[in-house]
Amino acid sequence: MTMGVLLAVAGCGSQGDGTPDTASGSLEQLAARARCRPEVQTDAAELRQATCDKGARHYVLVTFTNARGQAEWLDEANDYGGTYLVGGSWVAVGTARDISALRQRLGGAVVAAASLHGGHHGHGG
Repeated sequence: MTMGVLLAVAGCGSQGDGTPDTASGSLEQLAARARCRPEVQTDAAELRQATCDKGARHYVLVTFTNARGQAEWLDEANDYGGTYLVGGSWVAVGTARDISALRQRLGGAVVAAASLHGGHHGHGG
């Protein structure tokens, strides 16, 4: 599959349950797809982080330049709790309700902080 085909499909594809294919792109591109205006807080070589407000919804968007940086960030963030929407090179953090709504625009996988390490509930695998 060529890159052109991937880009063409990403705009309107779906995974069968109404959730779009996982979005990709820059912080600004993700925010545009989420229809919010990002306020950049961190603009570093390895990651960029912004808060995003859209009406009553509020979440944080973080983009990464590599998978290792994303994994390390999630590992640290797990200590703070919360609900995450995880994409290929990005993470969004917010309340379960906000993340659920955001997933309708960006796709990705919803992850609760406790489940990142298997938690203490015995649901790990």
